[in-house]
Amino acid sequence: MKLKVFGLKKCSTCQKAVAWLDENDLKHSFSDVKESPLDSAQVSKWSSALGGWEKMINRAGYTWRGLSPADTENLTEKKAVALALRNPSLIRRPLIEHADGSVTVGFSEKVRGLLKP
Repeated sequence: MKLKVFGLKKCSTCQKAVAWLDENDLKHSFSDVKESPLDSAQVSKWSSALGGWEKMINRAGYTWRGLSPADTENLTEKKAVALALRNPSLIRRPLIEHADGSVTVGFSEKVRGLLKP
Protein backbone atom coordinates (compact mmCIF):
# COMPACT_ATOMS: atom_id res chain seq x y z
CA MET A 1 0.00 0.00 0.00
CA LYS A 2 1.41 3.38 -0.98
CA LEU A 3 0.06 6.45 0.75
CA LYS A 4 0.05 9.94 -0.71
CA VAL A 5 0.75 12.56 1.94
CA PHE A 6 0.04 16.23 1.27
CA GLY A 7 1.09 19.08 3.52
CA LEU A 8 3.84 21.60 4.08
CA LYS A 9 7.42 20.47 4.52
CA LYS A 10 7.93 23.03 7.31
CA CYS A 11 4.81 21.88 9.20
CA SER A 12 5.84 20.08 12.40
CA THR A 13 2.82 17.74 12.25
CA CYS A 14 3.66 16.77 8.67
CA GLN A 15 7.27 16.15 9.67
CA LYS A 16 6.14 13.91 12.55
CA ALA A 17 3.76 12.04 10.25
CA VAL A 18 6.44 11.37 7.63
CA ALA A 19 8.91 10.26 10.33
CA TRP A 20 6.29 7.90 11.80
CA LEU A 21 5.51 6.46 8.37
CA ASP A 22 9.23 5.90 7.76
CA GLU A 23 9.70 4.27 11.19
CA ASN A 24 6.80 1.92 10.49
CA ASP A 25 8.02 1.04 6.97
CA LEU A 26 4.87 2.37 5.32
CA LYS A 27 5.45 3.34 1.70
CA HIS A 28 4.44 6.90 0.96
CA SER A 29 5.10 9.94 -1.14
CA PHE A 30 5.01 13.51 0.16
CA SER A 31 3.88 16.59 -1.75
CA ASP A 32 4.25 20.12 -0.43
CA VAL A 33 0.98 21.83 -1.39
CA LYS A 34 2.72 25.18 -1.82
CA GLU A 35 5.38 23.81 -4.15
CA SER A 36 3.28 21.38 -6.20
CA PRO A 37 0.18 23.15 -7.47
CA LEU A 38 -3.15 21.49 -6.73
CA ASP A 39 -6.03 21.36 -9.15
CA SER A 40 -9.71 21.92 -8.60
CA ALA A 41 -10.69 18.30 -9.32
CA GLN A 42 -8.21 16.98 -6.74
CA VAL A 43 -9.30 19.38 -3.98
CA SER A 44 -12.99 18.73 -4.76
CA LYS A 45 -12.36 14.99 -4.52
CA TRP A 46 -10.70 15.42 -1.12
CA SER A 47 -13.56 17.54 0.13
CA SER A 48 -16.12 14.95 -0.97
CA ALA A 49 -14.11 12.06 0.50
CA LEU A 50 -13.95 13.86 3.85
CA GLY A 51 -17.67 14.60 3.90
CA GLY A 52 -17.50 18.28 3.00
CA TRP A 53 -15.26 21.30 2.91
CA GLU A 54 -15.77 21.91 6.64
CA LYS A 55 -13.57 18.92 7.45
CA MET A 56 -10.90 19.90 4.93
CA ILE A 57 -10.44 23.60 5.69
CA ASN A 58 -8.57 24.65 8.82
CA ARG A 59 -10.57 27.55 10.25
CA ALA A 60 -8.40 27.90 13.34
CA GLY A 61 -5.11 28.88 11.71
CA TYR A 62 -3.37 32.12 10.81
CA THR A 63 -4.23 31.81 7.13
CA TRP A 64 -7.97 31.67 7.83
CA ARG A 65 -7.79 34.58 10.28
CA GLY A 66 -5.94 36.64 7.68
CA LEU A 67 -8.69 36.29 5.08
CA SER A 68 -11.26 38.99 4.48
CA PRO A 69 -14.85 38.45 5.61
CA ALA A 70 -15.86 38.48 1.93
CA ASP A 71 -13.71 35.37 1.43
CA THR A 72 -14.99 33.48 4.46
CA GLU A 73 -18.69 34.35 4.63
CA ASN A 74 -21.35 32.14 3.05
CA LEU A 75 -18.91 29.48 1.93
CA THR A 76 -20.17 26.88 -0.47
CA GLU A 77 -18.31 23.78 -1.60
CA LYS A 78 -17.24 25.50 -4.82
CA LYS A 79 -16.12 28.67 -3.04
CA ALA A 80 -14.21 26.69 -0.38
CA VAL A 81 -12.36 24.67 -3.06
CA ALA A 82 -11.40 27.89 -4.88
CA LEU A 83 -10.23 29.40 -1.58
CA ALA A 84 -8.10 26.32 -0.83
CA LEU A 85 -6.53 26.52 -4.29
CA ARG A 86 -5.58 30.17 -3.72
CA ASN A 87 -4.45 29.48 -0.12
CA PRO A 88 -3.23 25.86 0.09
CA SER A 89 -2.16 26.29 3.72
CA LEU A 90 -5.90 26.32 4.57
CA ILE A 91 -6.02 22.57 3.94
CA ARG A 92 -5.75 20.57 7.18
CA ARG A 93 -2.43 18.80 7.45
CA PRO A 94 -1.32 16.27 6.77
CA LEU A 95 -3.92 15.18 4.28
CA ILE A 96 -3.41 11.50 3.42
CA GLU A 97 -4.84 9.69 0.40
CA HIS A 98 -5.14 5.99 1.18
CA ALA A 99 -4.87 3.18 -1.36
CA ASP A 100 -8.62 2.49 -1.12
CA GLY A 101 -9.42 6.08 -2.13
CA SER A 102 -10.32 7.28 1.34
CA VAL A 103 -8.82 10.50 2.71
CA THR A 104 -7.87 11.50 6.25
CA VAL A 105 -6.63 14.77 7.71
CA GLY A 106 -4.46 15.32 10.75
CA PHE A 107 -2.31 12.72 12.45
CA SER A 108 -4.24 11.65 15.52
CA GLU A 109 -4.05 8.25 17.18
CA LYS A 110 -7.18 7.30 15.21
CA VAL A 111 -5.46 8.11 11.88
CA ARG A 112 -2.32 6.21 12.91
CA GLY A 113 -4.53 3.21 13.76
CA LEU A 114 -5.93 3.23 10.23
CA LEU A 115 -2.40 3.18 8.82
CA LYS A 116 -0.95 0.28 10.77
CA PRO A 117 -0.58 -2.83 8.64
